Amino acid sequence: MKNLLILCMLMLCACTGTADKKTISEKAGWDLAIQSYTFHKFSLLEALDKTQELGIKYIEVYPGHRLGGEWGDQVFGFDIDKNTQDKLRDIAAEKGIKIVGTGVFTSDNDDDWEKLFAFARDMDMEYVTCEPPLHMWDEVERLAGKYDIKVSVHNHPKPSSYWAPDSLLAVVASRSELCGSCADVGHWKRMGFDNIESLKKLEGRVISLHFKDIEAARPDVAEQSDVIWGTGVLNVKGMLEELRRQNFKGYLAIEYENNWGNSVPDIRQCIEYYNEAAAEVLSK
Repeated sequence: MKNLLILCMLMLCACTGTADKKTISEKAGWDLAIQSYTFHKFSLLEALDKTQELGIKYIEVYPGHRLGGEWGDQVFGFDIDKNTQDKLRDIAAEKGIKIVGTGVFTSDNDDDWEKLFAFARDMDMEYVTCEPPLHMWDEVERLAGKYDIKVSVHNHPKPSSYWAPDSLLAVVASRSELCGSCADVGHWKRMGFDNIESLKKLEGRVISLHFKDIEAARPDVAEQSDVIWGTGVLNVKGMLEELRRQNFKGYLAIEYENNWGNSVPDIRQCIEYYNEAAAEVLSK
């Protein structure tokens, strides 16, 4: 009995120590993740290494990411076999990382959606990031309920059906709470929307974010590039204040689409800014 009591006390101390190591934002239910497209120039195994290097515990893997290692050019997707799924989960776990989602996915085929949700369940994911064809929403909502997987709808620019916040809201407003937004705040701004007002419109439906900051528009460039958070025009702190107001809980996936070959130093600065800004916002 005495040994059992000591063991329980050690376990309690270990759990308390882990909890104490959480950042203010993690304690509030905000978790930074990596959208693996950030490292699409590298294999998924290399992307996991980089994610570990950054101290990030979660990753959203894009369909088509080359696996690398023993799998070579085989890509991530619902058709990878059970053995590969298990190995990838184990490799990620050994690095302290959980694969929480996949996307951005789309298909006109019912069978593909069934396979996607089954795959997400088997991989113990929480959500799929996607852009469903408008005519398939009844099926997508059914599958979300069947598999208890969230549907986080991304907003690529035109001609995506979801480029405008109102377009997504019109589709999901009357549907299951499992259906909502993967808010790509950079794309909103590039399409001429106020990113904070867009978050407000989707209050209660923000499941996850592709979080970023972007440069000011310039007449000599076609698209505003990603920049280190806090140095661009998206008002990162303002977005965090809005997420706090909404009592948001979920993943802010870093999708840094710049300096592709050596983005880790830039992303590290993004994380440092985020931790400072989130601590300030959440301590008010």
